[in-house]
Amino acid sequence: MLTQEQIDASRKANLDLFFGLSNKAVEGVGKLAALNMQVIQATLADTFDLAQKSLSVKEPQDWLALQNSHAASMADRVQTYGRDAFDIVSATQAEFARIGTTQCEAYGRQMQTVVEDVAKNAPAGSESAMTALNSAIAAANTLYETLQSTGQQAVEATPSNLDMAAAASKSTRRAIDPVAQAAKR
Repeated sequence: MLTQEQIDASRKANLDLFFGLSNKAVEGVGKLAALNMQVIQATLADTFDLAQKSLSVKEPQDWLALQNSHAASMADRVQTYGRDAFDIVSATQAEFARIGTTQCEAYGRQMQTVVEDVAKNAPAGSESAMTALNSAIAAANTLYETLQSTGQQAVEATPSNLDMAAAASKSTRRAIDPVAQAAKR
């Protein structure tokens, strides 16, 4: 059985955990907000620059070339933003996962202690119930480990998907550049 001191310690630990996770979440949101402000400022500056350059263009093909170069620049910025946002979210998620794993292990140890205490005080003939309880705990631990592994694999696959998108964008730009150069002639 849990004593009042153990219950109080558990409540305090849970409160500390809650506020620790809340601080990590707010920190991640703050980083995303700062990234968004940087992107907005850069986009405004680029749009102003494009408008200024557009006013001085005399020939339609020059205007198309200017638009193409701006589109390529924007594509690069979108990819950079995606990668930076992913890095922030991934770091926050990793911290949550680390804390979750630590908590799960601690709860598992607590549960095992409770089961051992119950087993010591269990009446004769309850061995099969205790075996079933231990099997249920083991199955829950296996499920948690499987879900954690699957989530980690998904997180690890995302950067390679971002890299493939960046490579596809560069290939498209290389294909467009000769067309833009031909349009200038």
